[in-house]
Amino acid sequence: MNIIDLHCDVLWKLWESKGKLRFNDSPELDANKERLKKGNVKVQCFAVFIPPEIKTTEQFQDALEQINYYYTEILENNPDIIQIKCWKDILDLKPGQTGAVLTLEGVDCIGNDLQKLSLLNRMGVRSVGLTWNYANLAADGAEEPRGAGLTIFGKQVVHFNNQRKMLTDVSHLSERSFWDVMDLADYPIASHSNAKALCSHPRNLTDKQAEALFEKNGMVHVVFFPEFIAEKEIVTIPDLIKHIDHFCSLGGVRHIGFGSDFDGIDSHIAGLENASKYQNLINELLKYYSEDQVRGFAGQNFLETVSNWKI
Repeated sequence: MNIIDLHCDVLWKLWESKGKLRFNDSPELDANKERLKKGNVKVQCFAVFIPPEIKTTEQFQDALEQINYYYTEILENNPDIIQIKCWKDILDLKPGQTGAVLTLEGVDCIGNDLQKLSLLNRMGVRSVGLTWNYANLAADGAEEPRGAGLTIFGKQVVHFNNQRKMLTDVSHLSERSFWDVMDLADYPIASHSNAKALCSHPRNLTDKQAEALFEKNGMVHVVFFPEFIAEKEIVTIPDLIKHIDHFCSLGGVRHIGFGSDFDGIDSHIAGLENASKYQNLINELLKYYSEDQVRGFAGQNFLETVSNWKI
């Protein structure tokens, strides 16, 4: 079964390695090309993430360097990896081809300059998360003690996303920022988040947050980081499925997808250690859900959502 994965950090790892890693087969990459193909990942979103310790004056240049890896290491070296410039392009992928999408995890790198965001959009960015875990000039993140909402600039970013039909990603936002986004965003999505009712990590979503996304035809893509799944030493695929079950109980059966966070996590679900193991998750889901529902989780729900949004 083909997969659409809305979040991985391959670009960050390629950038950190200064070119020593290779997208095609480096075993250090959870979502290298070989593993994506083996796991039947049809579309992979590649996040641009700049660590918070990077100097402000260097962040935009570092973002451009990560995007350069996207073009050179992922696209130019692999004619069977196709850039998704708009979501409809996914429908045109041929057998054996894999779609690649640029996303932005936190707008720290643009400072307060929407022209820089416009440039990133022209380079292919199709989904924008306002923050990582902390505060920036747009909003407070999920682990910022202050817990404030969007700034004036943050609201401008959401309007910018709406105008250009880009997704606004709520996964790392503080609760107050989340609700500010929900008031403004035409295309809200959680690219990699789980249910706070099952695991009380600040990165997870409350039931009210999930229901608000579902009511606005948004999506919640469950994340594979054990820390966001269960407070236990060994986390299993059934533990992850409990989060899918919970979101389904809130009315989200047509609004659930996958956002692995591969290469951005330092521990893994047993049996789901990298992208090549994706079908283990699919096979386990088929024990509890219909094939149509599982195809929805795997990617069809996302395709129907962006189709309904006409983006």
